Amino acid sequence: MEVGERLLEIYRQLLDAYGPQGWWPGETPFEVMVGAILAQNTSWRNVERALERLKTEGLLSPGALYTLPVEELTERLRPAGTYRVKAVRLRAFLDYLFRVHAGDPQRLAIGDLKTLRNELLAVPGIGPETADSILLYGAGQPTFVVDGYTARLLARLGLAQEKASYQALRALFMAHLPPDAAMFNEYHALIVRHGKERCRKRVPRCEGCPLLGGCAFAAAPCPGDPLAMRAGQRLCRASGDLSADGAQ
Repeated sequence: MEVGERLLEIYRQLLDAYGPQGWWPGETPFEVMVGAILAQNTSWRNVERALERLKTEGLLSPGALYTLPVEELTERLRPAGTYRVKAVRLRAFLDYLFRVHAGDPQRLAIGDLKTLRNELLAVPGIGPETADSILLYGAGQPTFVVDGYTARLLARLGLAQEKASYQALRALFMAHLPPDAAMFNEYHALIVRHGKERCRKRVPRCEGCPLLGGCAFAAAPCPGDPLAMRAGQRLCRASGDLSADGAQ
């Protein structure tokens, strides 16, 4: 089976198993963009608290945030965690938005994807995952978002190396799937759902997994552990194994 066909098969299997995920929560494209920046290194619940505070005070618009002194912006982002860093990064994004796009987030939805992505990557504090999240979820651009769940899944399915770069993993989707923003949106959300519920880093829940039939990781015996497969779960105890260390 070709790579593109396999990726589409995985998408259909995940969609059948979990249904539509309805990502990304937000009332406006700009709110989604702000949320993508605030989501760095924190839980979504913390992001929600910060966004709600900005909404309550009537500040969740490009103009309101742009004219807000950075000290006041910093204080209002306190619920998001590492709020001083995030205030600097959000301010850098706002500077870019007004300098290049006249403060209009809608312009990110109609520009050239490659140009826009390069512009965002040049903004201090915005890396590939945040840039792609802003463009996909906030602007509806057909770019694929990669994260730790994506890297783990592709490695376990034998579609990528365990330590493949962000760009290599993104390129796999971009090169082999049609440029469909709606599908990219749903696909990434499904991967996250699957990674949290089943394809965990530590003791993955393999029994009943919709992708089990094509999973090279689950099928391979653990080094030095002939009883690794128990009740459909991989319980490797070998040092250095993917399921033997780290967080979920």
